[in-house]
Amino acid sequence: MISHPSRHCTVELQALPSRIGQVRRIVSAQLRYWHLDSLIDRASLGVTELLSNVHRHAQPDKTCTVEIELLLDRLTVSVRDHDPRLPVVADVDAIAPLSTCGRGLAMVAAVSESWGVRPDGESGKVVWFTLPTPSAALTAPAHRPLRAAPEKPARRFAEVAPAADVLRPEHAPARSAVAG
Repeated sequence: MISHPSRHCTVELQALPSRIGQVRRIVSAQLRYWHLDSLIDRASLGVTELLSNVHRHAQPDKTCTVEIELLLDRLTVSVRDHDPRLPVVADVDAIAPLSTCGRGLAMVAAVSESWGVRPDGESGKVVWFTLPTPSAALTAPAHRPLRAAPEKPARRFAEVAPAADVLRPEHAPARSAVAG
């Protein structure tokens, strides 16, 4: 029995530096909406690295699709582009210490539970990674009652949780598009 339905968000874009920041903000907002704040940093880092690879390496165009999907206890983030060439994982030990590139997929591997790449027909590929979700996020009720918060010490900005939105119904899959 599946107690929680799939949650899904798709963003289509041109993998340009200005768009990468926008997608990072969309991913962060979607994870906050799903009450998965603890995954924001790792998901943002991973999607940034994958989109940077599309920007740097994909031919003939930079059009791609970012997809985030929550299934039970896994968050999967994937980037689909139109270049059939599969990425080459660099030997991190062979990269010059001051080099500014070549470590992206190693970082994705380090922050994720698993990652991989698969061909997408003859005209592209999908690079993906997964993050385990905290069990509390999956067992939390969709609508939390408002209640007074106990006194707590001030927290850093990044740790402040979003306010409960009791008026919003359970959401349908989000679809976003960022024009390139």
